[in-house]
Amino acid sequence: MARLPLLVVDGYNVIYSTTRYQGLIDEHAGAGALADVAHLERDPYGHDPFGRAREALLADVAAYAQGSYEPVIVFDAAGNLSDERPDFSSAGVRIVFSKTGESADTVIERLVTRARHENRDVLLVTSDNTIRFTVGGVPVTSISSQLLATDIGTVAHDAEVAREERSHGRMTLEDRLSPAEREKLWKLLGR
Repeated sequence: MARLPLLVVDGYNVIYSTTRYQGLIDEHAGAGALADVAHLERDPYGHDPFGRAREALLADVAAYAQGSYEPVIVFDAAGNLSDERPDFSSAGVRIVFSKTGESADTVIERLVTRARHENRDVLLVTSDNTIRFTVGGVPVTSISSQLLATDIGTVAHDAEVAREERSHGRMTLEDRLSPAEREKLWKLLGR
């Protein structure tokens, strides 16, 4: 059985490039607060200002990729001092953090090169022209971060419309019965 095409998302590029996720970044923990180790020590949960944006992106990519792609989101953690960033999967999406001193671009290049060796199609999502030109070409298709956010917004809107239509539909007992059960009911009622 053929594997699904690989969907590689440049995580922070999408978050920084689109208003859909920028608004979810915690304004109270800007770049200065991130560098402030004392601030992190005061927060017993190790406050991460990008957590909500990453979670929203993860949920959106899972919905977008469902059944069509094998998704992986790559986050750049090159500047992090702690190398404790395990790769994990959630909602069918593989999450990869680059290692300390390694860029997300390097991880993306590695993933795409591996897919090329497997003759596997790849959809790369990034607005970073350097990485697009570095890994582009057959079998890689690149789209911008903004286009992904627009597509995700369309999918979310369509899902909301479908949910609203279902919730407003009138559901009678007859509607809930199978055709065979409905026939039995009609016979009992003399129809």
